[in-house]
Amino acid sequence: MLLPFYNDTVVEAGLDEAGRGCLAGPVVAAAVVFPKGYSNSFLNDSKQLTKSQRNNLISEIKNNSLNWSIGICSQFEIDEINILNASILAMHKAVDSLSIKPEHLLVDGNRFKPYLGVAHTCIIKGDTKYQSIAAASILAKTYRDNLMAELSVQYPEYGWEKNAGYPTVFHRKAIKEFGLTEHHRLTFRIS
Repeated sequence: MLLPFYNDTVVEAGLDEAGRGCLAGPVVAAAVVFPKGYSNSFLNDSKQLTKSQRNNLISEIKNNSLNWSIGICSQFEIDEINILNASILAMHKAVDSLSIKPEHLLVDGNRFKPYLGVAHTCIIKGDTKYQSIAAASILAKTYRDNLMAELSVQYPEYGWEKNAGYPTVFHRKAIKEFGLTEHHRLTFRIS
């Protein structure tokens, strides 16, 4: 069972992102604020859950959180400011969109830039340790996977409905055969 809070004396938002290692599409971050006393034994790192398990948890997270939000940085922003800065900016955008302003940010990973004077703590593999980060990882991943599946209708040859823009053998072969789309990240090592 994941821990409910890092600091239960303040309003805490868990943050995570999805799509950092992709060749195409945006990086998507989510922020989740759970109420005191919330507990869910099914929450876990999105990568350790099946697609069906993740989808079943979406409404559970949205309905039981005090607030949740999504932040996105496009492939153009990624190319302009690099993937690390874009990932952090997407998290900042997610926090911007919260209607409840957190007093503490619990961030998955080891890098973050301060957000408007709000205290933050970086937790390596935080999505396997804290409920709010795990919930954020689920919302970010499912949102991004659905977005890439929608884009795959327009670009079926790249298999984004299955690979979500990650550098699979199939995706790399499609790039060699069909070239790049406007959704590809030009600063990434594509071939």
